[in-house]
Amino acid sequence: MLKEWVKEERPSDEELAERLEKARQTLAVRQITIKEKNLPVLVVIDGWGAAGKGSVLGRIIKNLDPRFFNCETLKSPTEEDLRKPFLYRYFVKIPKAGKITFFDGSWMGEVTTQKLMGEISDKKYKEYLTSIKRFERQLNDNGYLVVKFFFHIDEKVQKKRLKDLMGDDHTKWRVSEKDLWQNKHYDKCMDVYDEYIDATNQFVAPWYFIDSSSKKWAELQMTEILIASIDTALENAEQHQKAPLLQNTFPLKKIPHLADIPLDKTVPEEEYKVELDKLQKRLSELHNALYHKKIPVIIAYEGWDAAGKGGNIKRIAAALDPRGYEVHPIASPEPAEKARHYLWRFWNRLPKDGHIAIFDRTWYGRVMVERLEGFCSENDWQRAYNEINEFEKELADWGAVIVKFWVQIDKDTQLARFTERQNTPEKQWKITDEDWRNREKWDQYEVAVDEMLQKTNTTYAPWHVLESNDKKYARIKALKTIIKAIEKKLG
Repeated sequence: MLKEWVKEERPSDEELAERLEKARQTLAVRQITIKEKNLPVLVVIDGWGAAGKGSVLGRIIKNLDPRFFNCETLKSPTEEDLRKPFLYRYFVKIPKAGKITFFDGSWMGEVTTQKLMGEISDKKYKEYLTSIKRFERQLNDNGYLVVKFFFHIDEKVQKKRLKDLMGDDHTKWRVSEKDLWQNKHYDKCMDVYDEYIDATNQFVAPWYFIDSSSKKWAELQMTEILIASIDTALENAEQHQKAPLLQNTFPLKKIPHLADIPLDKTVPEEEYKVELDKLQKRLSELHNALYHKKIPVIIAYEGWDAAGKGGNIKRIAAALDPRGYEVHPIASPEPAEKARHYLWRFWNRLPKDGHIAIFDRTWYGRVMVERLEGFCSENDWQRAYNEINEFEKELADWGAVIVKFWVQIDKDTQLARFTERQNTPEKQWKITDEDWRNREKWDQYEVAVDEMLQKTNTTYAPWHVLESNDKKYARIKALKTIIKAIEKKLG
């Protein structure tokens, strides 16, 4: 694709100056429209070393309101980045609704460099390409505009620019070893870039090539393309276009409906104490092994109000080294969280490798409370099953152990626990009017939960139902389930 690209004819200096002035003014106006329409815009800038990416970006942002954009320079991943999933450092920097974020460098540079240097296998490279395409598509489906630019120069021009930069004490710092290696192996790099661009050129996030033979000409091309892309995105938003629902491609396991799960399982008090002590000691041992082998663990809790999630989590946490885990109680999203992709706040809470993250409520709120309370459209929650499966596949491919619990009780047990909380002063903080309102929608929630379980019970991130009419039984089962999953991972 890059190899076949035919450059647009450069306009005369007079026409270029006239079009550039108009484009600068138009983009400044569009920035205000973006803010008013709450359109998040992600601009990805990649290309050859010394192609002028930074200089052109500087010229473009000079005409914008600095309150409503930001620039992220993304070079090689840091040691901290490498302890998180591949997409982590990109996902956490996506813009809020109504803002523009410019990425100087991107996931393209990271994966193509690894391929060129022989640091990843062909299989891993293909996995990265799949992840990238999913990421870009998800952003588009959730209302983001993604515009990707590749700044192109030929081998001779690059060589001359690198030489000029290195010949000046004020600019030689801008030339990296990577830039020099790239020019020396220009044809090899061209092959990899061409393959990458061809594989990731999607309708929802197309590539645009910039002839960067001159700064003003490059600025004009980028600005006009950006304006046209924004206009199209605003028009589509006005038409309330729905993102297509994708067929699930992930392997699913059968799981019974909630109504078919017996809740009469119990554990005697003395047996509970012995088992709890034994299992917590074993989990503590495994936590040390996880840390040394740098294996992350993600434990997700969903369930009915008053089902015993808090007590269950407490028994898990009691077995862990406090330096190596964190519990995330998930409530309604904050304004900054609502202004981004709904998975953003969960990407921000992922553990480092070797650490454990426990989520008290999760990303599954999208297909339960947000679905039933009308906090998102039907298209949003219908899409979310596949988006969540993709999210969890990213975590599994990263090497994480994923354990998902649904904590199950019956309606009578919930009523008894609600009543006890309401009548016990030290427990009254646990019961709210919202809990009672949710109880009135029990049947609707049960339908939603059953659908959630059926559509997201993947082989790599299966659901485990904790029968919690007897809380002690549920705690023991949770510990056994976590231990089994970790032992399987450790081999």
